[in-house]
Amino acid sequence: MRIKIKKGDKVRVISGSNKGSEGEIISIKKGTNKAIVEGVNIVKKHNKPSAQKPQGGISEKEAPIHISNLSLITPDGKTTRVGFRYDDGAKVRYSKKTNEAI
Repeated sequence: MRIKIKKGDKVRVISGSNKGSEGEIISIKKGTNKAIVEGVNIVKKHNKPSAQKPQGGISEKEAPIHISNLSLITPDGKTTRVGFRYDDGAKVRYSKKTNEAI
């Protein structure tokens, strides 16, 4: 599967328990086709006491979401699919809804 979104893109979750949530992509895991989105799909991790944190505790962090559940957001706030084309010999991503280069 070709990954058409990149780190730093603003995306919206289109399916799953976090449907409708928006955020910026922090990182992409190409091997599993998953992305970590800032502030979306927060999970709690229970930490055992250690030398650095003698108290232990519960921390929250973002869990990965499959890229098929994400859609790119255009500057006017609508979701769009992404395509590739060549402009002046350079490969460019473009919005299929507005036909503008991203």
